[in-house]
Amino acid sequence: MPTLINFSGNDELFRGAMYANLMDSSILSLSSCMDVYYPPLKRSRISPFVFAEQEVIVQKKQQPSIEVLPDECLFEIFRRLSGNEEKSLCACVSKRWLMLLSSIRTEETVKVVSEKVSQEEVESDGYLSRCLKGKKATDNRLAAIAVGNAGCGGLGKLLIRGDNSVRGVSDVGLASIARGCPDLRVLSVWSVPTVGDEGLIEIANGCHKLETLDLSECPFISDKALVAIAENCHNLTSLTIESCSRIGNDGLQAIATGCPKLHSITIKDCPLVGDQGISCLVSSSSSTLSKVKLQNLNITEVSLAILGHYGRSITDLVLTGLQNVSERGFWVMGNAKGLQKLVSFAVTSCRGFTDVAIEAFGKGCANLKNLSLHKCSFVSDNGLVAFTKNSACIKSLRLEECNRISQYGVLAAISNCGLKLKALSLVKCMGIKDIVSEAHRLTPSKSLRSLSISDCPGFGSVSLAVVGWLCPQLKNIDLSGLCGVTDAGFLSVVENCEAGLVKVNLNGCINITDASVTSLARLHGETLHRLNLSGCSMVTDVSLGSMAVNCGMLKELDASKCAITDFAVASLSCAKDLELQILSLAGCSQISDKSLPYLADMGETLIGLNLQQCKALSSSMIDLLVESLWRCDILA
Repeated sequence: MPTLINFSGNDELFRGAMYANLMDSSILSLSSCMDVYYPPLKRSRISPFVFAEQEVIVQKKQQPSIEVLPDECLFEIFRRLSGNEEKSLCACVSKRWLMLLSSIRTEETVKVVSEKVSQEEVESDGYLSRCLKGKKATDNRLAAIAVGNAGCGGLGKLLIRGDNSVRGVSDVGLASIARGCPDLRVLSVWSVPTVGDEGLIEIANGCHKLETLDLSECPFISDKALVAIAENCHNLTSLTIESCSRIGNDGLQAIATGCPKLHSITIKDCPLVGDQGISCLVSSSSSTLSKVKLQNLNITEVSLAILGHYGRSITDLVLTGLQNVSERGFWVMGNAKGLQKLVSFAVTSCRGFTDVAIEAFGKGCANLKNLSLHKCSFVSDNGLVAFTKNSACIKSLRLEECNRISQYGVLAAISNCGLKLKALSLVKCMGIKDIVSEAHRLTPSKSLRSLSISDCPGFGSVSLAVVGWLCPQLKNIDLSGLCGVTDAGFLSVVENCEAGLVKVNLNGCINITDASVTSLARLHGETLHRLNLSGCSMVTDVSLGSMAVNCGMLKELDASKCAITDFAVASLSCAKDLELQILSLAGCSQISDKSLPYLADMGETLIGLNLQQCKALSSSMIDLLVESLWRCDILA
């Protein structure tokens, strides 16, 4: 009979393969002739060899995990966490925990009475600000912000600049902020097409302290969301709506009723907004509107008439691209006598703003101090002269691309405002021609301090010579881009100015030479702070040498693309009283490595240096200069 091998303690036998291994092992010393019996169909239920590692794995699988708890239980645990640090650590465990923590409203948190919590409450009056841009603008980020800032005084300002097409901010993210940041005061959402009414309604329900709301390019936000804001956020003071195609009159009517503290409103490119919504905002009995911007809207003269009659609190008014408003609308608004507090008025690309309209504003707005006209092609010299005659206290006048304004209108405006106008700016006014005028009929201005005439190719030395005689109190003058200005015209300004020039910009005045600059340095060196000679290719070392001697107050000098050499830099460096802070030598091809020691000597005061496109400078010497002037911001 074959020999039977039994293992004590177990009547189960291994299958054939395992017995083969046992036969090879040293555990059993069996002879080669010994027969072994085993039932071929008998299967082992329990291995005779127990491995510790397998026991550990089985035990781990059998251990209970907190993850098996339902959301309701975890919610109850999380809302009992005492400090912000504990919440933040829990939020890092998983996305599930993060979203659960962000779903807890502040009022749902269970207060644990302890000294630590009391101290946190005392120190939690901060005003935190967060800005999410591009790829960072996600719901998970908002949830983390809501959880992480809950114990630090709460989030006060949130800016979302979203162009994240993959995982953008949605209503879920705004809901997290609404639940975790009840003290939110400022919310700005730009270019976030994935946000709709639900998210903003959550903000309205959870953030009753909201004061500023800025919505731009949010196509799925409608009147429904604005109604919720009006019903819950009574402290709203500023509202901006831009390119929101679903917001119309109903939402603005609700805001007019529910937000009595609103003082600033900006509405741009909203096709559903019409006269009804604007009229309700302005004519509301509780209206405190002081700043109004209406841009590219389908409103008519009805809205402007309401503004003229009921805008008693308005101080700043901007009207842009109102193509459906006729001359009559602007005339009624100006003559209605309701805009008595209007201080600043800006009009851009409005066909109805004509000579008749601007004259009406001169008569009807007694406190108007700042007027800006851009692309007002129907305003001519007649309207400008009439306005300046009737305006009681105009101080600043800006005309940009108003091509029917000529030299006569500009000089007459300066003369008419002899005791009040302080700043005049002309930009790209192509109607100005350099012709001889009868200056003796004009009255010099004793108030004009700042004159800016840029990119007006018809304005030349003849006109500038008259301006120099008309404006003896100038302190700031900007003549950038005036190729027709020569020494004759500019010297009239330099020699007639009594107050002392402080800021002079001659950028692009290619016909200005050393004669003008040396006279400027000699006559106004004690007051000159900023001088821009960029592009004045006829200015040489002589001018900078004169400035080094006479301009002890000069702080900023731009000599880019001038015909200067190393000698000019040496002159500036050797000046005893000169303490330049910003110096630009960009494009000066004759500046070489010889200037670097002199530039290094100016390092005690220099904080900005531009050496771009100086081809004669070697890179190795520039590296040495960077090491020497380590406190200076160098562009090379």
